[in-house]
Amino acid sequence: MTFQYKNVYVADTSTVVGPYEADGPLGNYFDDAYDDLYFGTDSWELAEVRLVKDSIKILLRKLKLTKDKVDLVVGGDLLNQITATSYGSLGVGQSFLGVYDACATSVEEIIIASNLIEQKRIGNALCVTSSHNMSSEKQFRNPTEYGAPKPRTATFTATGGASVFLTSKKDKIRVESTTTGKLIDYAQADPNNMGAVMMGAAAYTINKHLKDLNRSPDYYDLIVTGDLGRYGKDMLVQFMKEEYKIDLSKNYNDCGVMLYDLDVQEECLAGGSGPVCSALVNYGVLMKKLRDKELKRVLVVATGAMFSPTFVFQGENILSIAHAVSLEAV
Repeated sequence: MTFQYKNVYVADTSTVVGPYEADGPLGNYFDDAYDDLYFGTDSWELAEVRLVKDSIKILLRKLKLTKDKVDLVVGGDLLNQITATSYGSLGVGQSFLGVYDACATSVEEIIIASNLIEQKRIGNALCVTSSHNMSSEKQFRNPTEYGAPKPRTATFTATGGASVFLTSKKDKIRVESTTTGKLIDYAQADPNNMGAVMMGAAAYTINKHLKDLNRSPDYYDLIVTGDLGRYGKDMLVQFMKEEYKIDLSKNYNDCGVMLYDLDVQEECLAGGSGPVCSALVNYGVLMKKLRDKELKRVLVVATGAMFSPTFVFQGENILSIAHAVSLEAV
């Protein structure tokens, strides 16, 4: 489904990051950064809770709002039962919706909030997401102490917290439209090649968005996917050209590739991943450029792998999803 909006705007954003993201090429765009992965806590999971708390705190400070003035909080993360979001947003807002779509979570949040605002069910919403490299590795792959080697196709879970405040009050950035994706089984089962897993879902959603709105890729100054990485990015460009006759070569990039200097930060492998990967680039960089009118129209396609270690061990494929949001400078 594709929805168009007339009365949904971005009031402001906030981003906090870990040391790898701060050292990357976009480091100066973020609001705050930590120089280790514990952030003064006793565990990586509690560190991720702090990412959510600090992201929300910074955003409310920018807006000069108190917690009770938030109509709805929509949030999600990778930890079991979206723990980081639940603990991190405790006490904020009049209502809370916890959502999960893996690394596509941030745009799913925007879709839910935008539809409620457009229908005048609520006046505003705070959308928040996070991920933490170590807590994700621990949950989805191997104990971090094990030090398992990874192939070059593997991605590096980004560490950070990111929030955006959506409102019905006119501002400098408008949420113009959104497109919901569908679950795709692209016959991929390698947890160390998520770009190949998610590429098919990204292609489906981009094609659907452009077709539903009768647009070509050059309608946008920039189209970005969430976290396909350098290999998944190349696969998508080729697949779109062969399958849909759509050329993305001129104005397309991937947030996971943008977040790190992959030639220098070799530990980041094929690029960034995690729910916060696309959110950091979208909220921290792209929305600032839209506000400053360096960009006029941007399509953000957050990509997610519905990855269950249990199902992978049982020989099942990894499903994927992608959701899109079109943003315009006002």
